[in-house]
Amino acid sequence: MRSGIGHKIGLAAALAGSLALGGCLGYEGTHFRGHVLDEKAAEQVRTGASAEQVLVVLGTPSTTSTVGGDAWYYISQKVERPLAFMQPSVTDQRVYAVYFDKNKKVQRIANYGVQDGQVFDFVTRTTPTAGAESSFVRNMFTNLMRF
Repeated sequence: MRSGIGHKIGLAAALAGSLALGGCLGYEGTHFRGHVLDEKAAEQVRTGASAEQVLVVLGTPSTTSTVGGDAWYYISQKVERPLAFMQPSVTDQRVYAVYFDKNKKVQRIANYGVQDGQVFDFVTRTTPTAGAESSFVRNMFTNLMRF
């Protein structure tokens, strides 16, 4: 009879251990933070569109700026964590920027990300040059990577 009780205790311990480890498995994978931009919606935003049209198509921006003109920024991060006990790491970060002229019409669009360790605009395929706007975008990337 003692061997039956020991067997039950062993099964209970194995079940408890597998449930504990099973809970860890639910946290692995890829997660997105911020404004996940729909590429088809982004394609609808064109030069000359009104601020109201951009708001309808893209929604409320993550943040705005008046540095060097009026701009709306839609910020997102792709975060991956292989297992629950591992630190999550940011594997992609994007800042989709819509710049307006003084009449609140879209003047230009940028899709900033990091390529080869540098802030890169995937729309114009260039690295932003020095200036207030460039510094603002670089600071955004630096500060957001801390999360």
